[in-house]
Amino acid sequence: MSHFKSEFFNIMLERGFYNQCTNEEGFDAYLAECEQKGEPAVGYLGSDPTGDSLHVGHIVPLMMLRWFQKCGHKPLTLVGGATARIGDPSGKDKLRPFLSEEALAHNIEGLKKSFGKFLKFGNGKTDAVMIDNWDWFKDINYLAFLRDIGTCYSVNRMLTMDSVKSRLEREQPMSFLEFNYMLLQGYDFCELYQKYGCRAQIAGSDQWGNITSGTELGRRKYNVELFGFTCPIITDSTGKKMGKSEGNAVWINEDKLSAYNYYQYFRNIGDTEVEKCLCIYTDLPMDEVRRLAALKDREINEAKKILAFEATKICRGPAEAEAAEKTAVQVFEQGAAGGELPTIEMSSAEELSVLDAFLQIGFVDSKGEARRLIKQNGLKINDKPVTDENYKLSAADVVDGQIKLSQGKKKHGLIKVA
Repeated sequence: MSHFKSEFFNIMLERGFYNQCTNEEGFDAYLAECEQKGEPAVGYLGSDPTGDSLHVGHIVPLMMLRWFQKCGHKPLTLVGGATARIGDPSGKDKLRPFLSEEALAHNIEGLKKSFGKFLKFGNGKTDAVMIDNWDWFKDINYLAFLRDIGTCYSVNRMLTMDSVKSRLEREQPMSFLEFNYMLLQGYDFCELYQKYGCRAQIAGSDQWGNITSGTELGRRKYNVELFGFTCPIITDSTGKKMGKSEGNAVWINEDKLSAYNYYQYFRNIGDTEVEKCLCIYTDLPMDEVRRLAALKDREINEAKKILAFEATKICRGPAEAEAAEKTAVQVFEQGAAGGELPTIEMSSAEELSVLDAFLQIGFVDSKGEARRLIKQNGLKINDKPVTDENYKLSAADVVDGQIKLSQGKKKHGLIKVA
């Protein structure tokens, strides 16, 4: 049974995107009214161009914006050409390094590419638009800004915001430059309201303080209710943020990461994360998600293959997803060059030490060589670098009845478990 009036809210709740809203009832009613009239609501997602690609960790709010567009609303993607010159203090211990004009321009182009994979851009009523806040900040008068905007903010209130409070509690220095960040983000929200009729900001929960900075400014300065809507920070079963694989970011743009490696990230997700990832990283209907999530033991690998394919299809397109799926089959089953992979057959791989496994398959001549390669991240189990030389294989390493061993990029072998 639907819990909310608007389609968007119901999708967000059912798929696990909904964390917090500044006025749940008000925003839901506003969206429902827009949906009934066939008039799009306008919402935005901001991203500072500190890098030239988004990664899997950024996809959650981006998928929210994708659903927002599918529900007939208009998404705005705001790049912080101005705010990147300062740095968002949220979750940071120190001031971010300043970027050159060339680096910022390069990064903005990269973000445009990332956003374009998930949203439809164009001139239509519900097409996404990309905006840079440098457009309005570059000519701003400092005294005018202080008088018009600074008077709407209470320093007492700003000091209670998590991004500020946590830095002060840890006794980490915070520059006045960074302290200004929430004023700038609040100003962005109001500019987007005035220029585009934007009344919603969609973001991760770590942005709550910056969002409410904008909703409060809207109320005080323009007597309008702006809405903030956040998603939870998605973590795996160990509590680590999603989007990193062995310390390396899982990038959205193909010049930073191959479609195969993107596919493999989702293919190797933990069993307990499958349902959550199907809900968030794919467009699959919820009935199908529930069916796949109910699979157990070896069958769960079928769900992982579908998750990997569907997530890759959204990000890299159907052709790349099919190629990645095909490569995965070849690498695991026939070997990348089409020949048979070296294989060891065992009744159980339980308790086999990682050093013995690589010695038996013939990729090293001694345990000493295996230890040296482990220190250089040269040995992998199921495409994940081995970091512990005392590691013992277990049932958790068995994927589709086998364990893949790799040395470097070209040597692959299998332990087939009967």
